[in-house]
Amino acid sequence: MIINNLNQLETKLFADGADIEKMLELSKTPYIAGLTTNPSLMRRSGVKDYKDFAKRVLSQIQDKPISFEVFSDDIEEMIQQAREIATWGKNVNVKIPITNSKGETTNRAVQILSQEGIHLNVTAILTIEQVENVIKILDSKSNVFISVFAGRIADTGKDPIPLMKESLRIMKNHSNVKLIWASPRELLNIIQANEIGCHIITATSDILSKLNLLGKDLSEYSVETVNMFRNDAIASGYSI
Repeated sequence: MIINNLNQLETKLFADGADIEKMLELSKTPYIAGLTTNPSLMRRSGVKDYKDFAKRVLSQIQDKPISFEVFSDDIEEMIQQAREIATWGKNVNVKIPITNSKGETTNRAVQILSQEGIHLNVTAILTIEQVENVIKILDSKSNVFISVFAGRIADTGKDPIPLMKESLRIMKNHSNVKLIWASPRELLNIIQANEIGCHIITATSDILSKLNLLGKDLSEYSVETVNMFRNDAIASGYSI
């Protein structure tokens, strides 16, 4: 199916970032169904106070899901942080990485928090085994996002689509679980996610800025590209 406009998309689009003004702006955009962030994005955006940043965002965005991540490397402390973050807003999904930095599984944290009904976003998943293990321990009363980093899989030279399709198959009988196509690298990934029936895809501002190109005439785009080259050459004062 050729996608020429956003109204044809069935996959939900979540904005990924940590620029508070941009987050607030995007939250008012009809085609943005939710938002995500993480400590790395927050650091790059100059966020100094994690809780203050989150509270400021949540004071103005209350009608769309927002994911905030724990940052402890200790499983017990991770659980405590998740419980605290969950109290910040009814629309919060707490991000729990699939492992800590030592490669130790966080399944215990995910299981406990899921049983408590905390809405989770299990993140940094890159293998089918990780998806299978998470699905086995989830409680049905907890709404959960499973974030598979398709972009990072593609960075290794592997096609992420078979893994994403298999992830959807594994979770098909779990209505409380939604698959996120995380870390996309280009606008095409949104189309690919839509084609396989992925529930959600995240996108940073650089990808979102290209949405106006959906359905663009390629012949027209070719001429525009040549004009860009010519204008830059003239502006640079090049001669041969």
